[in-house]
Amino acid sequence: MALWDRIKDSASQMQTQLVAKKNDLKSGAFRDASMAMCALVAAADGTVDPSERQRVAQLIATNEVLQNFPADDLRRRFEENLNKLTTDFAFGKVSVLQEIAKAKKKPAEARAVLQIGIVIGGADGDFDKDEQAVVREACYALDLPPHEFDL
Repeated sequence: MALWDRIKDSASQMQTQLVAKKNDLKSGAFRDASMAMCALVAAADGTVDPSERQRVAQLIATNEVLQNFPADDLRRRFEENLNKLTTDFAFGKVSVLQEIAKAKKKPAEARAVLQIGIVIGGADGDFDKDEQAVVREACYALDLPPHEFDL
C-alpha cells in the first residue's frame, strides 16, 4: 500500500472513530483544544496558505463531531489561534499547546483532539514531517504516547 493510501486510510479510520464518540465530545475543553489543534497543524510549516484555511473550514462545516458546536464560534476560535501562531510562531505555539492541554482531563477527548489533527494533516494526502512533529508535541501536552498514533 502506498504511503498516500495509508494516510488516507488512517484519516478515514480516525474520522470513523470520532463519529462513534460524537456524544462524548461536547465540552468546551474539547471545542477549544480541537480548534487549537487545527490551527497548529495548519501553521506547522510556519505559513498558512488559503488551502489550509479551506480544509479547516470544510472540516468545521462537514465534520459530524464538530457540528456539536456553532460553526461561527469554531471559525473564530481557529482564527484566534492562527493569529497567535502567525504573529510569533514559537510564542504562539506555547499558548496553543496550553489550549490543547485543556483536553487531557478526559482521555477520550484528548485522543479525539489528536485524531482531528491527523485528519486535518492528512486531508491533502500528505501528512508531512512538520505536521507530524506538531501533532507529536500535542501528544506530550495531552500526556498520550505518540506511538499510539503512529507518530
